[in-house]
Amino acid sequence: MRKQPLRCSVWGATIAETNAGSFTRGCAARDLQILMLIEYSEDANSISQQKVTQAIETMMHARIVCHEGRVVDALKIYDAIAQTFTFDPVLPAPTH
Repeated sequence: MRKQPLRCSVWGATIAETNAGSFTRGCAARDLQILMLIEYSEDANSISQQKVTQAIETMMHARIVCHEGRVVDALKIYDAIAQTFTFDPVLPAPTH
């Protein structure tokens, strides 16, 4: 009976070690969404270069936070970046 809790403890430590040094799927997916949002905004000329630079710097911070294993915090940072983008409904959609 004693071995099972020990296995859980060891397994939990392994998960924590793995997450602390890796870029999770959730962070990677959100990172890609933000990159696409920035690109769309640039194509639509609806964002200043300063805002692009700030968004990219903030993305770098989110990546670091995610690599540290604080995925929830990183996702909140990505969400904050997304909220800074507003689109003018009068502007035409960019064509690719």
